[in-house]
Amino acid sequence: MKQYSSLPGPIGVFDSGYGGLTILKKIREALPMYDYIYLGDNARAPYGSRSFEVVYHFTLQAVRHLFDQGCHLVILACNTASAKALRTIQQKDLPVLDPGRRVLGVIRPTVEIMGDITHTKHVGVLATEGTISSGSYTMEISKLFGEIKTKGEACPMWVPLVENNEASSPGADYFVKQHIERIMKKDPQIDTLVLACTHYPLLIEKIKQYVPKGVYLLTQGERVANSLLDYMNRHPEIDAKITKKGRCAFQTTESPEKFAENARAFLSFPVKVEQVDIDF
Repeated sequence: MKQYSSLPGPIGVFDSGYGGLTILKKIREALPMYDYIYLGDNARAPYGSRSFEVVYHFTLQAVRHLFDQGCHLVILACNTASAKALRTIQQKDLPVLDPGRRVLGVIRPTVEIMGDITHTKHVGVLATEGTISSGSYTMEISKLFGEIKTKGEACPMWVPLVENNEASSPGADYFVKQHIERIMKKDPQIDTLVLACTHYPLLIEKIKQYVPKGVYLLTQGERVANSLLDYMNRHPEIDAKITKKGRCAFQTTESPEKFAENARAFLSFPVKVEQVDIDF
């Protein structure tokens, strides 16, 4: 078994692409004193249509890489990775890799506040094909709120729209309108729509145009950030393993120049990016 450094290190934040930057931004606003490493597996993105086995394999590689970088805590800022890989990594891999390290996802924090939001107890989930096919949101919601009925809608074109800087283009209207109408047709009683992909907040102005009046749009960034703040308060033993100099490093498996350019759509500041290889 590989021995990882016991010295304090940054919080690792992982996503298959750029969407996790929306989570990182909110986390840094809530916990600015901590150090972070953001890793985007852009060379193999998107994960949304890949199989469970492939997403698990890729995500485990990313987690191991971030452990190598000194991270004692890794956030899977990717709904597909959280849906298809998190539980296996937590139950099977962490006890072998290092029982003292932690890997957390974005689904549970999003679901935990659902009971306080929906009044009709009918919720819609907009996500990638992988997240919808996993049934993760339906399972997590039913665990905590058995009375809530859930419908899902896969939106395969939404991530490419964001990553090709087409989120504000007229062409985006067709795909946004199509999926909003589909999910509301599946269940007209829906009063809460979960944007269950970290890219989707960049489409929120388009989404608002087609969502029926009175339907609440639930985004993940603030929920995950608040949940992490609470987690740190409840787990001082993990907090003690995180360095706190307010720094943030960025890594990608693809072109650093391309990452830096596309990150502008997600962040309000320029980033310096390192290219890394996590395929081991």
